[in-house]
Amino acid sequence: MHHPGCIVSDAYQAQPIAGMMRKGMTELTGAPGWVDAWRMFFEPGDVVALKVSPVGGRLLCSDGLVLNQVIDGLKQAGVRPRDIVVYNRYRREMYEAGIAKWAPEGVRIAWASEAYTRIQHDMEGYDPEVFMDMALALPGEDITDERVRRSYVTRVLTKQVNKVVNLPTLKHHDASGVTITLKNMSHGFVNNVERSHATSTLLATGTFIPAVVNLPVFRQKMVLHIVDGVKALYNGGPGARPQFIWEHKTMYFGTDPVALDKAGWKVVDEKRAEVGLAPVAFQKADRANRFSNPQVEHIELAGILGLGEFDDKKIEVRRFDLAP
Repeated sequence: MHHPGCIVSDAYQAQPIAGMMRKGMTELTGAPGWVDAWRMFFEPGDVVALKVSPVGGRLLCSDGLVLNQVIDGLKQAGVRPRDIVVYNRYRREMYEAGIAKWAPEGVRIAWASEAYTRIQHDMEGYDPEVFMDMALALPGEDITDERVRRSYVTRVLTKQVNKVVNLPTLKHHDASGVTITLKNMSHGFVNNVERSHATSTLLATGTFIPAVVNLPVFRQKMVLHIVDGVKALYNGGPGARPQFIWEHKTMYFGTDPVALDKAGWKVVDEKRAEVGLAPVAFQKADRANRFSNPQVEHIELAGILGLGEFDDKKIEVRRFDLAP
């Protein structure tokens, strides 16, 4: 959904955003209206997490207008406010981006850890029974310690909710090429993720991301993805460097994270070509990026695992330009 008037002077515009959300949801579902579209995914009794994306801080994060449109849709489907959980892995990151203040009264705010640390073995917010085990560790750690080779899933996902709406932004990532739907899940719901991109020569996001999202709890509970590309990032990610942000003025709706990430990857590469940069897969380390040759293959591997569709011939991307 593209709307030329959805952002003005760096501020999201309420009416265009509402129009994009309504058109996006009804076209995605084929439902006759806004309420009907949400009822195709949600019903009274559901407990739903909204996975926001505040890594870009106030410059580039899940927007309040988009967030509240989603909350309205859930309420219209009969989900009670106390059964809606605005979630991010790190509390401090979410509050610093301003996301917590956007949630209306009655909606819950949740997190798994207080803040980012390089060694991520805290367990208070994580489920000791649900994890991804991989022979991968930060340099110097004891691989015989099971916490070192495991990434445990947050209790919010395993114990507290039965469905998730994934709300990523459209961004470049210097380790994984892009960070859209798949990485917002893989690095947003488990601990011990630093090991996936520990050093400039120890990079494993290509296998780490799909290994996490392949866990049954992700397959069962991730029901809807809405990608906020009103503003997007084409280089220097995942942090939002102002010189690499552009107004894409587009939002993406889907149920297939692999297809969405494939489409988003193309958009980032198109923008990079426009400004004279190499495709993300052939990026070289420089002042803006720590890694060379980011592992964007995580999208293809996710497709091989059956997490979605990677083949362009089998992906239908419908594009709508909404009037200003």
